[in-house]
Amino acid sequence: MKKVINIILIISTIFTIILLLNTNNVKAAALDDIEISTNKDTVNPGDTVSLTITFGKPLGAYTFDIAYDNSLLEYVETDGGTPNDNGTRVRVVFYDSTGGTSPRESMTITFKAKEGIITSNPTDLSITAEGLSNPDASESYDDIVVPLEKNLIVEPKYEDYKFDLAYTGNPIINEEKEMVLSLTSSMGKNYDHARIIAEATTPDGGNVQLLGTDEQQTEYDLIDSGWGDPSGYQIGGQNVNKVLNLRGIFDKSGEYTITFKLIDRDNSDAVIAENSFKITATEKEQTPPAEEVETPENNNQQNAGQTGGQNNAEENLPTQLPKTGMNIYIPIAVILIGIISTSLYIKMKKKNK
Repeated sequence: MKKVINIILIISTIFTIILLLNTNNVKAAALDDIEISTNKDTVNPGDTVSLTITFGKPLGAYTFDIAYDNSLLEYVETDGGTPNDNGTRVRVVFYDSTGGTSPRESMTITFKAKEGIITSNPTDLSITAEGLSNPDASESYDDIVVPLEKNLIVEPKYEDYKFDLAYTGNPIINEEKEMVLSLTSSMGKNYDHARIIAEATTPDGGNVQLLGTDEQQTEYDLIDSGWGDPSGYQIGGQNVNKVLNLRGIFDKSGEYTITFKLIDRDNSDAVIAENSFKITATEKEQTPPAEEVETPENNNQQNAGQTGGQNNAEENLPTQLPKTGMNIYIPIAVILIGIISTSLYIKMKKKNK
């Protein structure tokens, strides 16, 4: 009897082992060929980015958890399972209900970058998994407990930095010329240690200085040493508008080319932005001798002189005009005298007779 019992126990144990082997999957190995990728490495506000997980072999069942930064991203949709988004993590569950005829070799999950982001933000999509099995569930795979991570940058769509140089009229050699240099961008990329420098191409033998004074009353020559602290300064964000009031001094007439550069001190002085400007310096114009300008006072003096001359002329004029030609009374007087003389002669002659 005891032998029968032992035989039954042995058979039961073997049967139990066989049953356990048939009802539980044997974990074969990890999914060594699994790959994760995104369709872009940098995403701008309002744009979407898709994360694809490629399994390396067909799976009939899986549960993936994808964690994300909800201050930068929001969940959109999933292709390859039933999603459940809790705000910081999306759980995607898949089970092939056809019994192994419709397995999946990959899944895709899509996120959208949130609006209002104004700085560059490196972030990670973190993936873990469990319940992995082959199409007919005859074998299972190790859970992914150490997160697989995919790096991503969420940042605004940056606009290039641009220099502009404003001044009025051509510079006169050896005279200071007021100039305004501006560096602008409606959305400038952020740099911790950026710096403005300048380079000049001059006429043969010419020299130029671009002098500016900062808020601490320190003077810099942009061409000689650049602007500000040699280690650089922070720049970036919305509506960047850095303005420098400069004094340009050109010592020879001719054409100069000034090139302004914004460089990144943290990246071996890589050029961030660059603009060149042509400037023509000229000689100072010679001023002709000033001509006498007619003024009311001069006119009065001139008129007074003319009036005085006229008065003197009038004083020297004769009061009576001189008589010219023969006087008609002279012949009449002569005739009268002749008649009277003749008459007296005749009378005296008659008396004497």
